[in-house]
Amino acid sequence: MIIDLLTDSGTGAMSRDQWAGIQRGDESYAGSPSWFRFRDAVQKLFPFRHVIPTHQGRAAEKILFSVIAGPGKVVPNNSHFDTTRANVEVTGAEAIDLTPPRKPGELLPFKGDLDVDALERVISERGAESIPVVFMTITNNSNGGQPVSLANLRAVREICDRHGLPLFLDACRFAENAWFIRTREPGYESTPIPDIVREMAALADGMTMSAKKDGLANIGGWLALNDDGLAERCREVLILTEGFPTYGGLAGRDLEAIAQGLEEVVDEDYLRYRIRSTAYLGEALVASGVPVLQPIGGHAVYLDARALLPHIPPLEYPGQSLACALYVEGGIRGCEIGTVMFGQRPDGTEAPGPMDLVRLAIPRRTYTQSHIDYVIEVVRSVAERAADLRGLRIVDAPRSLRHFTARFAPLSS
Repeated sequence: MIIDLLTDSGTGAMSRDQWAGIQRGDESYAGSPSWFRFRDAVQKLFPFRHVIPTHQGRAAEKILFSVIAGPGKVVPNNSHFDTTRANVEVTGAEAIDLTPPRKPGELLPFKGDLDVDALERVISERGAESIPVVFMTITNNSNGGQPVSLANLRAVREICDRHGLPLFLDACRFAENAWFIRTREPGYESTPIPDIVREMAALADGMTMSAKKDGLANIGGWLALNDDGLAERCREVLILTEGFPTYGGLAGRDLEAIAQGLEEVVDEDYLRYRIRSTAYLGEALVASGVPVLQPIGGHAVYLDARALLPHIPPLEYPGQSLACALYVEGGIRGCEIGTVMFGQRPDGTEAPGPMDLVRLAIPRRTYTQSHIDYVIEVVRSVAERAADLRGLRIVDAPRSLRHFTARFAPLSS
């Protein structure tokens, strides 16, 4: 492998000050000073009453949904990502995606928004009592890393208030979402990024977070919320599965790294460079005629494998075929976001995913322009011989989250 674009989760480079924080990390089991710095850094941006540290975002999801979800329950979201969906479904609840259908090349400033009319229909048809929480994923990873507008968040908040429903954020890429609000949503052109983050938080009752994304850390996450009773029940699960409430599966040094990362991630110079670097890759591929999901998101460029490989049916996994071709051609590792990831239903049946994409996720503060230029060359080369690529079949896969460990073999024709 030459360039690893499998994920932007925990793969970025930490700063000098984060490494300094690691050196001063306090490893006391309970009440470490590092815990208080972490808590204060979280609440500075997300002023929820309760902050529950976890070893990463999926642990926060597991704790929350094990407490509030279950058979007969429904969790609406603009788009659940893979582990979020799995943590909902393992309880027996149903995960429903409510992002409006969009064409991959359609240029809209906030393609991550939730369809508020669809949310009203779900509430009407299923009943508010069956919905323990409404979720909003910012940015919308499954839908191409597309941002969510504050106008949409306010509209969802209003619906939740009317029906007495809590609203939570899956806030893994909150800073990137805030940057898009500042640059695309009228009225926010001069608003400081931390203020936009706090406005997003003020519209929610809680959040789950993977600090491996916009925490700029290699590990960590948290669950934050305002409800005292729910927080107590979640802490009980935390102690059983993660650790004491002031470390939650993390070392003190990691708490320090996250606290510092939260200060750095809302820096406008960092965000400007981050978003522009991703756009550089996407714009070069668009100029070369490679179909990608547009507009370009914050953390990744998503190749439209279904458009590039129309001769491969979705159930022969064009996204996985393209991801394998990039690795064979140039040692570039990407991630299929398509039928392999989202085509398997809870009852074991299979259907095409909404799209078949290959995500090229850019680690933070890691690669140079020369690295990205190499990626452009390899993608162009593979695209030129796209007609020669063939579909795949699954040789072996687990019953759940198959895309993590499934094995494939090429189809002969």
